[in-house]
Amino acid sequence: MIKQVYNPFLPLNEYIPDGEPHVFGDRVYLYGSHDLEGGYTFCMQDYVVYSAPVDDLSNWRFEGVSYRADQDPDYPNPRFMYAPDCVRGNDGRYYLFYCMGGDYGYGGYSGAIKVAVSGSPAGPFEYHGTVHYKDGTVMMKYVCFDPAVINDDGVIRVYYGTQYAYEEDLGIDDPKVMEIETGMFGRTEEEIKSYYPDSINGPIMLTLEDDMLTVKEEPKHIIPYRVKGTTFEGHPFFEGSSIRKFNGMYYFIYSSWQNHELCYATSKFPDRDFVFGGTIVSNGDVGYNGRPEEERLNMTGTTHGSVENINGEYYVFFHRLTHKSDYSRQACAQKIVMKEDGSIDQVEYTSCGLNGGPLEGVGSYPAVICCNLTNGYVPHGCNTVYGYSFPNVTNKGDERFISEIDEGTLIGYKYFDMKSISEIGVNLRFLNDDNAVVFDGPIRIDERSARDSERLANRVVKTADTNYIEVFTSMDGDPVGRIDLQTCYEWTRFSCSVSIRDGVYPLFFRFHGPDKVQIRDIFMNNLEDLG
Repeated sequence: MIKQVYNPFLPLNEYIPDGEPHVFGDRVYLYGSHDLEGGYTFCMQDYVVYSAPVDDLSNWRFEGVSYRADQDPDYPNPRFMYAPDCVRGNDGRYYLFYCMGGDYGYGGYSGAIKVAVSGSPAGPFEYHGTVHYKDGTVMMKYVCFDPAVINDDGVIRVYYGTQYAYEEDLGIDDPKVMEIETGMFGRTEEEIKSYYPDSINGPIMLTLEDDMLTVKEEPKHIIPYRVKGTTFEGHPFFEGSSIRKFNGMYYFIYSSWQNHELCYATSKFPDRDFVFGGTIVSNGDVGYNGRPEEERLNMTGTTHGSVENINGEYYVFFHRLTHKSDYSRQACAQKIVMKEDGSIDQVEYTSCGLNGGPLEGVGSYPAVICCNLTNGYVPHGCNTVYGYSFPNVTNKGDERFISEIDEGTLIGYKYFDMKSISEIGVNLRFLNDDNAVVFDGPIRIDERSARDSERLANRVVKTADTNYIEVFTSMDGDPVGRIDLQTCYEWTRFSCSVSIRDGVYPLFFRFHGPDKVQIRDIFMNNLEDLG
């Protein structure tokens, strides 16, 4: 590691969710969707690629725009490119698989799987075609969404699909089910009932010819759609298919219906007998050490990502949410442990990410690298932009900071290697009409988030009489310092003296007071710095 790296590991103005990391040669390449900072819907920008040497995950390089939405022949209807994946074909070229959708996700379930091709893993890619049958008919079986692809010893396998519980809960003959599914998937009732006797929902696999377009093996479910009574019942597949093969075992990685966690299933076969393995990561640390959903440590929402073996170590790539929405998501990663039996324990989301160890406990850091941000009432978002106030990572122009910090807000960083630390502080200003971030797009509340929205917007909290910040080196311990604040509307440094035994610690700030503040930076100084 030549320099430090933290989560999010790309430049702070970059928003690449749905990360698919792949090692090609001596570099790891990150493919993903491309959100707009402060955007109003998913995936508003063209694809770009970043890469890093496999032996230095601190050194990510921008490879440029790899593929533009207007290169697709159907553009601009729809106009946004959703989660892609990339694979090296048997001809040595690189193939990018993707689907498209419209504003607010409309049309995202009714299109085909598209393919682009390049001679380089970094691109640029050129349009190659649409996945089709041998007679040229476009392949539209099941729901073509979030394609993932693997070159399995010369066999090209594509995984895709989405899953809702309507059919299993209500029965396929229920009129409400047909009303929902015909509208959502763009299929007729007759087609859904006759063409999909095993359900249009669920994760699907097909194989392709070497041209990377022609269907070789018909699409089929890899997991039974009806999950009740199976190992998947508590964490059913929702979307975000990803596929890997490690040590002769297939790992199907996916976003569960909980919608904040990446889960995995394993099988000795690529197309059947998958068994639920567990949760790998949650962007709110839900489930980690038994944490319940109502105690999430961040705003939670859509997740999508995968696992890759990089230079002999395993990492999970996922994304976090910012801007009080699902539409400004940033790439994060954590090292994981692959056990001898092939299982993976859930990993904690930290600020360290790819650093290979704790961050240096001295100097200044951007406040927005926090891995925990909650006032106890942050929501879960599904295709949502929230209009009410709660602490969030945001930006105004080229400045990025945490805003709407109110009574009881906890801001956490894990972990720092602290030595002789004598001062801890923040660079802060009070929130007012002039520095507030105003979202000028449509406020959207998906029905799955509506109850949460109403409950949280109407919360009543008793605040402290004065404004101050408590500093902690454990979530449940006593404070190690208190930072008293005076009202200011320009960035101002406030700090307190501390006495902390040398060691590796998390660092938490908890705000108290009747006002709201924004924090741009945090800092730590030791005796040598002050002397």
